[in-house]
Amino acid sequence: MSSNQRDNVSANSAEAKKLDLRMNEKKCSWASHMTNSPTVIVMIGLPARGKTYMSKKLTRYLNWIGVPTKVFNLGVYRREAVRAYKSYDFFRHDNEEAMKIRKQCALVALQDVRAYLTVEGGQIAVFDATNTTRERRDLIQTFVKENAFKVFFVESVCDDPDVIAANILEVKVSSPDYPERHRERVMDDFLKRIECYKVTYQPLDPDDYDKDLSFIKVMNVGRRFLVNRVQDYIQSKIVYYLMNIHVHSHSIYLCRHGESSHNVEGRIGGDSELSPRGKQFAHALRSFIEEHKLSDLKVWTSQLRRTIQTAEELGVPYEQWKILNEIDAGVCEEMSYEMIQKTFPEEFAMRDQDKYHYRYPGGESYQDLVQRLEPVIMELERQGNVLVICHQAVMRCLLAYFLDKSAEDLPYMKCPLHTVLKLTPVAYGCKVEMFYLNVEAVNTHRDRPLGKIPEDSALILRRNSYTPLSSHDQVKRPRLYSAGNQPWLPLAPTPSALMPEGRQSQGMF
Repeated sequence: MSSNQRDNVSANSAEAKKLDLRMNEKKCSWASHMTNSPTVIVMIGLPARGKTYMSKKLTRYLNWIGVPTKVFNLGVYRREAVRAYKSYDFFRHDNEEAMKIRKQCALVALQDVRAYLTVEGGQIAVFDATNTTRERRDLIQTFVKENAFKVFFVESVCDDPDVIAANILEVKVSSPDYPERHRERVMDDFLKRIECYKVTYQPLDPDDYDKDLSFIKVMNVGRRFLVNRVQDYIQSKIVYYLMNIHVHSHSIYLCRHGESSHNVEGRIGGDSELSPRGKQFAHALRSFIEEHKLSDLKVWTSQLRRTIQTAEELGVPYEQWKILNEIDAGVCEEMSYEMIQKTFPEEFAMRDQDKYHYRYPGGESYQDLVQRLEPVIMELERQGNVLVICHQAVMRCLLAYFLDKSAEDLPYMKCPLHTVLKLTPVAYGCKVEMFYLNVEAVNTHRDRPLGKIPEDSALILRRNSYTPLSSHDQVKRPRLYSAGNQPWLPLAPTPSALMPEGRQSQGMF
C-alpha cells in the first residue's frame, strides 16, 4: 500500500470515528436531559416477590422513553459460577463456601454495572438480586459512592401466599435451576430456599437505619406503596411507573382505523374519511368483537375522523384521545411520499437517514410521539381489556413498548390495515396474536432504506428531535383547522400549491 493510500485510509478512519462520536452524542443527548449522573436501581426482596418482573418491565419502559437501561440479574452470574444447581442448601446462611461464591458473583456483576454506566453509554443499571441484608446493601452503597453514581432502591414485599405460589409456578418451574420441571419438587425446594433468605432478611427501615435512602416499597403487588426521599426527575419517573403497573390478567387489542381515502391516494396525515373498504372493515371489526365475546371491552380512538368512523360502527361506547392522533407531518401533511421527495428532497433524505429522530418541519418526530403517548401506556397498564383504534405511527410506538423494540426498529414495524393485534402480558414479556379480518386494503408500509449514510453528515445533524422548536421552520400550527382558522400557507402548503410556481416555499430550508 502506498503512503498516499495509507493517508487516505487513516483520514477516512478519523472521519468515521468523528461521525460515530457525533451519532452516539446524538443518541445519548435525550437521556442526558433526564439523568445528570448514572443511576443504579437496586432491587430488594425475598425470592418469588416479582423483582425480576419489575426489573424487566421497568427497563423496557425506560428504554422506550429514551433512557439507556440494562438489567444485571445476579442469578445469571450465579449459574455461570455454579453450573449445576443441586438444592436449597446452596442458599443457607451458614454455607460458608456458597456465601463466598454469592458475594464474588455480586462483585463481578457490579464491575459490569460500572462498565455499562461509564464506558458503554448506559444511564441506568438495574441490579436485580435479593439484596436482603444490610451488609449487601452497604457494599452496594460504597460501590456507588466510589463511582459517583446515584442509587435508588426498590423493595418488593409480599405476604400473600396465593401470589407467591402463583409466581413460583408461573416463573420458577421453568427456571434453569430446575431442568426436570417437576412441579411438586420445584415448589418444595423453592419454598425452602425462601426460608433460607428469611433467616437473614432485613427489610428497609424508613424510620431509622434507612431513613436517608431514596426508595420505594411495593407491598403485595401494588396494593400499597411507601416512597422515601425521591431526589431527582428520573427517580420520580420510576416511582410514577411502578405505581401504575398492575399485575392482572388482561388483553390489549390494537388496530388501525379502516382504510381512508388518503390511504387510497397515498397521502399521509390529514383528516380524511373512510373509503368503502374502510367501512367494510369497521363492520368486520364489530363481528370480531362479538365473536370473541369482548363484552367488557373499552374502546379508545383518536380525535381524527377515520378512527371515530371506525368506532361508530361497533355500537359500543368509546373514548376519544387527542394524544392518539397520528404523527404530525407538519408542512408535509396530506402529501404523498413522491410529492415530498420531489418538493423537499433534503427533508426526504434526512428522514430516511434517521427516521426515529427526524422531525418534520412544523411537525413531530417518532421520539416526540413516544413522549406524547406515555400517558396512554400508563392507562393501558392500569386497565382491563382495551381496544385502541389508532394510526400507523401511533400503533408502532405502542407496539414497540410492549414488544421491547429499539428506537432504530420502531419506525419500520409492520402495522397493516384491517388487522387486529391481541397483546396478552405474560411472565416476562408479551404474547402476540394477529387477526386479519379479510378485507383488502392498500399497503402503506415503507421498508427501511438500504442506502448508506452520505459522507456529508451535516445534513443528518441539522435538525432532529433534540432541536428546540424555535427556528422559523419549526413554528407550530393548529393540527385540525377550520374555515376561521386556516394554516399559514407558506409553512403548510396545500398539495395544489406545491406546483413549480410555488417553489418559493423551499427557500426556508
